[in-house]
Amino acid sequence: MTVPSPSPPHDGPPTSHRGHPQATYRLQVHGDFGFDDAAEVVSYLHSLGISHAYLSPILQAAPGSTHGYDVVDHSRLSEPAGGRAAFDRLSAALADHRMGAIADVVPNHVAVPTPARLNTALWSVLRDGPTSPYAEWFDVDWGAGNQPLLMAVLGQRIGKVLADGELSVDGDVLRYYDHEYPLRPGTETLPIAELVTEQWYRLAHWRVADEELNYRRFFDVDTLAAVRVENREVFEATHELLFELLHEGKLHGFRIDHPDGLADPRGYLRRLAERTGGAWVVVEKILEGDEDLPGDWPCAGTTGYDALLRVGGLFVDPAGAAPLAAFHSELTGEPADFAPVVEQAKREVVRHGQYAEVHRLVELLAKICQDDVRLRDHTRRAFHEVVVELLVNFDRYRAYVVPGEQPPHTAVQAMEHAVELARRNLDDEQQDTLELVRDLLLGREAGTASRIDEDARHELIVRFQQTCGPVMAKGVEDTAFYRWFRLSSLNEVGGDPAHFGVTPEEFHAFAGRLNQHWPRTMTTLSTHDTKRSEDVRARLAVLSEQPAAWTEAVRSWRAMSADYRDAGLDGSTEYLLWQTLFGTWDNGPLAEDRLQAYLQKAIREAKRHTSWTSPDTEYEESVAAFATGVLADQALLDSVRRFADAQAEYVRAATLGQKLVQLTMPGVPDVYQGTELVDLSLVDPDNRRPVDYAQRIARLARLDDGARPDGLADEKLLVTSRALRHRRQEADAFAGSYKPLPTSSGHAVAFARGDAAVTIATRLPVTLHRLGGWGDSTVVLPDGDWQDVLTGRPVGSGAARIHELLAELPVALLARS
Repeated sequence: MTVPSPSPPHDGPPTSHRGHPQATYRLQVHGDFGFDDAAEVVSYLHSLGISHAYLSPILQAAPGSTHGYDVVDHSRLSEPAGGRAAFDRLSAALADHRMGAIADVVPNHVAVPTPARLNTALWSVLRDGPTSPYAEWFDVDWGAGNQPLLMAVLGQRIGKVLADGELSVDGDVLRYYDHEYPLRPGTETLPIAELVTEQWYRLAHWRVADEELNYRRFFDVDTLAAVRVENREVFEATHELLFELLHEGKLHGFRIDHPDGLADPRGYLRRLAERTGGAWVVVEKILEGDEDLPGDWPCAGTTGYDALLRVGGLFVDPAGAAPLAAFHSELTGEPADFAPVVEQAKREVVRHGQYAEVHRLVELLAKICQDDVRLRDHTRRAFHEVVVELLVNFDRYRAYVVPGEQPPHTAVQAMEHAVELARRNLDDEQQDTLELVRDLLLGREAGTASRIDEDARHELIVRFQQTCGPVMAKGVEDTAFYRWFRLSSLNEVGGDPAHFGVTPEEFHAFAGRLNQHWPRTMTTLSTHDTKRSEDVRARLAVLSEQPAAWTEAVRSWRAMSADYRDAGLDGSTEYLLWQTLFGTWDNGPLAEDRLQAYLQKAIREAKRHTSWTSPDTEYEESVAAFATGVLADQALLDSVRRFADAQAEYVRAATLGQKLVQLTMPGVPDVYQGTELVDLSLVDPDNRRPVDYAQRIARLARLDDGARPDGLADEKLLVTSRALRHRRQEADAFAGSYKPLPTSSGHAVAFARGDAAVTIATRLPVTLHRLGGWGDSTVVLPDGDWQDVLTGRPVGSGAARIHELLAELPVALLARS
């Protein structure tokens, strides 16, 4: 292969770092990779073709944070990352390369740190309760009698803690090991047992939180307290520094974390657009099924999970669904259908992790109906059962109902669908209650026409929607996805394990809609939240084309590993190990420490035999011993190696194909740190390991000097850099039309962007090989003379033979000569 000469560093029109991004590169910023470290790779990112560095949260986070989503101080930039001075140096480096920066924003919650004094607003509320100037910051149910804020941090019940003398007073501070809490003024000299009852907070055993927590949190994480950003004062205070940096030209857009947790996502985005002058903003919104992003949200689009689902699906063969399902059920005993797994997991989450939130909804309903004589005969028990059924059967993160407004048709549809599913599990007496709750959640007239207690009705609408998201996230993504592994690459954030494969026609329709309605949305293949990196998923995708070979291989590995298998080892856990072993195979198995850490996290998330809150040491040790035995068995690993080596060309096609499609389809492509090379990472924290930028810089320089790619990692870097550079050079074309191109083979996906770029990628390569290759298959190219920017090969127009276009690589990116 002859690698074409690289584009010069400042080719084509200059990158407008004040405009919307053309391509972003996600950087995880923390104490071990700070702003100065990011500045050192700016030149490399520019040479890669990136227009904007996309930074993880940059504000001051809790001590030791490696992700930044646990902010404690909105007025300071992260000090472990270098603070304001280092950030200014990063901004200067970006400006020198005419690049910009996008920041990840966390509007939904703040950290409850240890010690609590690190969060000034929270410390004030703990000391002064409802009279604190920060009391309106937090979503706290103080109750009619000003009940204290629950701090469920004790390792045992409060009585035992007091008896063992584990609490102490130091001036105006109450201490419990590393925890510190402020004392309510005037209580400092009280006896300790009386003192703890006189505070605006209640210290309690940590297990009390799920049932009695009286502040809204992020999902089921007690150490992340929700903030009421719908309050103008809170909005301004938590965004002031970010707006300052934006108006100084040091930030150029935002990624919004978990907008579904907000009281009013649309209102928040409208306020954000107003304060930023319409800056580029994308939202971390999980779209389920055929759900669309609300059209009245003033933003550029999503963070790209919807694109990830479609792009990855192109390389999954629907024909593999049934045989892989049969083998999965045989090996694990799991149902062939994913739906009952989801339902069971969501019920567990509602019953345990979201019990306090459900209780709060039930109390709101009881209050509304107690105040209205026409509704008074509906009971708390009926409300509880109805709320549980609606949350379990709600199939998306949220319905966007705004109190006082007519609910949109999509919200009504989603609610009615959940109602019909819930109806099956409720007796006749509860049907009326179900319909009443439905009407209240949709803001319809119910009961007395005067609508007594309008505030409570509005709060009910908002709070129910804020509870749907945690039930979905914890029930599906963080439980069911760790229980059911027909093909684990489909168990992805925003994905659907039941959606087995995407046809070119389905993909083209999706890409066309993006180009028409959300042309500046983000697209991605890997993020800090993905369960497996794009390259692990690409490897697993090839299994969909050869279920028989995979089944035979796993059967042989199970036989070879029989001596290491404890009788109690769960079939799902073992099957996950085999898929993970193959998915992360890189001339050898994944390092044992990484595999063991992943397996422990996976089985704890599954919550079948062990969990984070109730770990079963015996089961965890049996899993660890099995993994150790497998990794020490050279004969077994040689068998895995032979199977993996046989897949190399197929994996190559899927790896490069999905990357090129993502980089050239409509939207703003994001590259997650390090994934310009083959990166076989698993779920966090595995995907936050240090990135070897020196290696990447050297590899890119070698390719730019005309060297041939040395292996798949180099080929992926070639595809990434050439696609992004061409996108930068032809920005207008990529901002223009999207046109599917006719092919005579279903194993090719091809499309044109404007009049300046054509993408061709191989899909389902195993089946293509069985058919004898491309044969006379063609793709119809637009008129004119073309050149493959990946190989330098000239190409004509009209019906071109695919085997000639893809003679050197399984993908091609054509540009006007």
